[in-house]
Amino acid sequence: MSDHAVLHVKGRVLVGPEEVRDELWVVGGRIAYRRPAGEAVSVRGWVLPGLVDAHCHVGLGTQGAVDAATAEKQAITEREAGALLLRDAGSPSDTRWMDDRADLPKVIRAGRHIARTRRYIRNFAHEIEPGDLVAYVAQEARRGDGWVKLVGDWIDRDTGDLAACWPRGEVTAAIAEAHRLGARVTAHCFAEDSLQDLVEAGIDCIEHATGLTAETIPLFAERGVAIVPTLVNIATFPALAAGGEARYPRWSAHMRRLHERRYETVASAHEAGIPVFTGTDAGGSLPHGLVAAEVAELVKAGIPAVEALSAATWGARRWLGRDALAEGAVADLVVYEADPRADVGVLAAPRQVVLDGRVVG
Repeated sequence: MSDHAVLHVKGRVLVGPEEVRDELWVVGGRIAYRRPAGEAVSVRGWVLPGLVDAHCHVGLGTQGAVDAATAEKQAITEREAGALLLRDAGSPSDTRWMDDRADLPKVIRAGRHIARTRRYIRNFAHEIEPGDLVAYVAQEARRGDGWVKLVGDWIDRDTGDLAACWPRGEVTAAIAEAHRLGARVTAHCFAEDSLQDLVEAGIDCIEHATGLTAETIPLFAERGVAIVPTLVNIATFPALAAGGEARYPRWSAHMRRLHERRYETVASAHEAGIPVFTGTDAGGSLPHGLVAAEVAELVKAGIPAVEALSAATWGARRWLGRDALAEGAVADLVVYEADPRADVGVLAAPRQVVLDGRVVG
């Protein structure tokens, strides 16, 4: 197919949860709802905006940064799964070169993780002490694309359990500095005890959020703090717990408890009105291309199918400040054989992927 051939996309175009159209065109790489002159290449099926993986790590492997060829494979895997907008929630790699590639998903970067010294995975993060937190948050706010990523809790080897990483005063000042620079802040949090301080400090999002309780859920809802549950990652907790049980039995038992109530936690958050978005935590230990599995996990947790779809499409794009299937928007869309509202399982098998107005898969 030639560059930016006119496409005529026919079938059922899911412009929004309630808005369905019969067709759209792609002209010059952008969406149009009026028929253009001339010939067009036909594409047919059920159409969604390009899916969103709002928590992945492009350029990250089990040992830290990976080379450009490996990062490219990660991005292509996401693209083939229909994930055309990625929020990179922390990576030590410089992937800015991807912005010049029209055949790769768009990436919204949070810079590099910021963690407490010896309180995160080796080679992943800047490891610092609280007195340096404001300066490092400012640095990553300038390097990122409007996001900064903190490690809010991790295992404390002295206590043998998950524990908060940052004092309240330092994290409050750091989040204020990020906001002054126009960036939002998110944090990795498995456990319960860091959440209230982070939310009251003004944080914008919590990753994983397995430690939400009846006490903190209303606070999240009141402040509008979003969560990205990464349930496909939480599924690994039992294996992690088994591996650390001999050395850290308290931590292992805690991880199992968080895993056991994961669906209840997500359902309670959703019922309270907390914004929930899809993320897979791909990169590091998990493979890329899992966004369809994460949507299915949200449904398993009790979120209605259309709302789970929105968490990966219309709602997620709006949250990240990106267009969906609006007139004039860049044509990033995915075509399926059947209605994903009736069965989110169809997301696992895209019929065609259109990125920047070109059919790429």
